Amino acid sequence: MKAAQHPEEAAKFVANDARAHWHDQALWFVREKRDRMAVSLPEWEELRNTASQIKLHTVSRMADYLEEFERNATKLGAVVHWAKDADEHNQIVLSLLQKIGAKHIVKSKSMLTEECHLNPFLQEHGIEVVDTDLGERIVQLRDEAPSHIVLPAIHIKKEEVSETFHEHLHTEAGNNDPNYLTEAARNHLREKFVAADAGITGVNFAIAETGGLVVCTNEGNADLGVSLPKLHIACLGIEKLVPKAADLSVFLRLLARSATGQPITTYSSHFHGPRPGGELHIILVDNGRSNLMGSSQFRNSLKCIRCGACMNTCPVYRRSGGHSYGTTVPGPIGSILAPSRDSKQHKSLPFACTLCGSCTDVCPVKIDLHHELLEWRGEIRKRGQLPMSKTVPMKLTSWMMQSPWLFRFVGAVGRWFLRHLPRWAIYHGLNPWGKQREMPEAPKQSFRELYQIHESKKASDE
Repeated sequence: MKAAQHPEEAAKFVANDARAHWHDQALWFVREKRDRMAVSLPEWEELRNTASQIKLHTVSRMADYLEEFERNATKLGAVVHWAKDADEHNQIVLSLLQKIGAKHIVKSKSMLTEECHLNPFLQEHGIEVVDTDLGERIVQLRDEAPSHIVLPAIHIKKEEVSETFHEHLHTEAGNNDPNYLTEAARNHLREKFVAADAGITGVNFAIAETGGLVVCTNEGNADLGVSLPKLHIACLGIEKLVPKAADLSVFLRLLARSATGQPITTYSSHFHGPRPGGELHIILVDNGRSNLMGSSQFRNSLKCIRCGACMNTCPVYRRSGGHSYGTTVPGPIGSILAPSRDSKQHKSLPFACTLCGSCTDVCPVKIDLHHELLEWRGEIRKRGQLPMSKTVPMKLTSWMMQSPWLFRFVGAVGRWFLRHLPRWAIYHGLNPWGKQREMPEAPKQSFRELYQIHESKKASDE
């Protein structure tokens, strides 16, 4: 996905006022479901604390646990590969597919393969890749990127899905019944599953103690995708590791409740080695994660379990859409991860935040997201990557704040403008954000005058 500056892309999204409000409400509905699930468990905060501690411990001993995982996975018959970056990951996948002459691939949801841009890479080499998650398949047919890591097609209305399916799957024109569209997708994907030469999955959790993998889905597409072909390629970032099988009970209780507001994913599939007569290849990918591990400021972001809860609650994400971030993982966590790989390209993302702290409040592994975003703002300033549109106003504001008389003068001028400028000069089409944040009219009296009136009224009442 081509990176873009968030303010410009967000302005395009909010220009469609009706869609922006619909998108906002759709995500807030998921956030409310998450809240109902959280309050239903008395031990919710204890689970969050435990998950956070497990992840912190794992990150502190990552090298040891990675080696333990490799040993145990190899004992089970899997082949473990190591990839330092996206290019190496893609080359490993390609070599495995070319080795068996694979031309048709089915793939379950994997944000890592999106991060590595695996689909276009394989297509350039003549290999068909079909995303089998329903939301992922919808955006793939529309030649779009996912806008959310759990709800990839959340930005698309059912009427638009109907048009897409009519064009590509030859469904009935104008029929936007969800059951009808889902059945059409199911029949379409069954043909792809049967014809597949290999299956690729992401991984939600990798267990160092056993060498096993856990893949969570709601549609069962990962199971179907790797049950028929002989070759299963599992791609995971190194942060997906957990030390023990017993740790899974903590994360599985948190993941679905935080992501979609359901008690558990419909399918939590465990893979311990290849199926009889098959091959299992596991690719452990770094792609910048070791750099985060070495940073005391941003190490906590490696605790992320990719639930998407921070996106569902973020007022900026909900009102600007996932594509405005120009990165595979959008929202608060993406605004931390993307600059860690290329701060110059993604310099606007840490500022796509109100610092309200709602993301930190809902994170199931207690990542201090808004604090890390604030840290990234300072880091980008230190690297000299802030545009003049931010540096000059801040310098002027700093100069004003250091002078009491100048502060009072600017305040008086501001009050005058609020009283006398017509509303169209403040709230207009060139200021879409202001349109949704209308302030009340400035009071006729100053604060001092209002206070004196209040005090005199209080005295008369006594």
